[in-house]
Amino acid sequence: MEKYLIGIDNGGTMSKAALYDLHGNEIAVSGYKTETMMPKPGFTERNMEEMWQANVKSIKDVISIGKVDPKNIVGIATTGHGNGMYLVDHNGNPAYNGIISTDTRAKNYVEKWYSDTTFEKVLLKTMQSIWAGQPVPLLAWFKDNNPEVLEKTKWIFMCKDYIRYRLTNKAYAEITDMSGTNLMNVRDVKYDKDLLKEFGIEEVIDKLAPLKYSSEICGYVTKEAAKETGLVEGTPVAGGLFDIDASAIATGLTEEEKLCMVAGTWSINEYISKEPVISKDLFMTSIYCMKGYWLTTEASPTSASNLEWFVTEFMKDGKSDSTNIYEETNNLVNSVSPGESNIIFLPFLYGTNVDANAKASFIGLSGWHTKAHLLRAIYEGVAFCHRAHVDKLLKYREKPKAIRIAGGAAKSKVWVQIFADVLQTPIEVTTSTELGALGAAICAGIATKNFESYESASNSMVNVAYTCYPNKDNKDIYDKKYNLYKKSINILSPLWDELQE
Repeated sequence: MEKYLIGIDNGGTMSKAALYDLHGNEIAVSGYKTETMMPKPGFTERNMEEMWQANVKSIKDVISIGKVDPKNIVGIATTGHGNGMYLVDHNGNPAYNGIISTDTRAKNYVEKWYSDTTFEKVLLKTMQSIWAGQPVPLLAWFKDNNPEVLEKTKWIFMCKDYIRYRLTNKAYAEITDMSGTNLMNVRDVKYDKDLLKEFGIEEVIDKLAPLKYSSEICGYVTKEAAKETGLVEGTPVAGGLFDIDASAIATGLTEEEKLCMVAGTWSINEYISKEPVISKDLFMTSIYCMKGYWLTTEASPTSASNLEWFVTEFMKDGKSDSTNIYEETNNLVNSVSPGESNIIFLPFLYGTNVDANAKASFIGLSGWHTKAHLLRAIYEGVAFCHRAHVDKLLKYREKPKAIRIAGGAAKSKVWVQIFADVLQTPIEVTTSTELGALGAAICAGIATKNFESYESASNSMVNVAYTCYPNKDNKDIYDKKYNLYKKSINILSPLWDELQE
């Protein structure tokens, strides 16, 4: 009997399911968008039932498209965007809309905790920065502004934990996800009332579901969920994992010398170690899905979504998405040599890793420049931002012999070459198109004893398509541009405060 695994991935707008065999072959993929609701400035929410129905349709699709007998699906696991918050009442219904991690309603709490030394007090336990889209400031906001929501809340879930709850009717919180929320004592791997008290929300500790590891079975598909999805009742569902862990394990990040990079909506740059790295200058250290390992991450929403914006606004001409549009962008970028132009692009359309008020910019435009020059600047600017994150990480470890890359940028050989040249490091590209779902499926495979370990699962399910080697002739060109990139940020920093909308 051929065995299959399903990985489910819920991002900020898209819900996907993917079906795999035990060799990592992607049999079928399906996904649906959910509407982002912005009822007030700074609020980013979604309808939780709509999100569940998007998952239902995606699961039904991959079973149908893959033409598999649901009895042969031996395990399921979920991943999803970290942070945000999904509240459930005592009847199992949403207590409020789902909150996406880009929500900024609680930013004043974050500013307060950084200014009154709360951040320094909790850092040894949390090992990460604090930002507005995390559940800690959101819960403080609800306590002060909408306490009736908390009163009727039974469980505080992360995105993927809510989907697992809908599949199994069992309430659990998974450790990799919770270790990135500031709700958990990451050092001691437990909930900590004293930690929550520092944020003024100690009363929510009873609303935090029991903790489970990624590859533990956390329940079985219920009769009701089976009827909706087409799955078989009783199919085991594993804990799943934080999306940054899913991307890492799906690129084969099982050894300390490796470094993983995801160039998608977010610039994610990470490595694992047996000792945690704790620094106020780092984005996050969290618990990795492999027991005994920590995941050190530098990240910001500054990656390939910048290209998506440019393509949508200036290249589609109102037409629906074309399969050839990105081939066109690659050809245009490839038509311009690295040293032909010094345009600098700051990829801060959706956020930044340098300044809360920073704005995206093209710097150095002249009348002779073309669309091709702008596109190359975008490709390079995204790579520079990744390099800035990697430079931070390299303060705590040796330079890797190669970097595994995934995400939208990894689909472009032209862009991968730019990454290799900017970082002067070989870049390995994996075959999977759905890193989150593959990472979840790997967890399901281990939980159901189809693999002995993450190492064995990775060896079976993760495959490298090709390796891109750096062009040494471009090193000086990109070092100069990278220095201009950093200098531009420093010079513009005083202006950004005045440009706030």
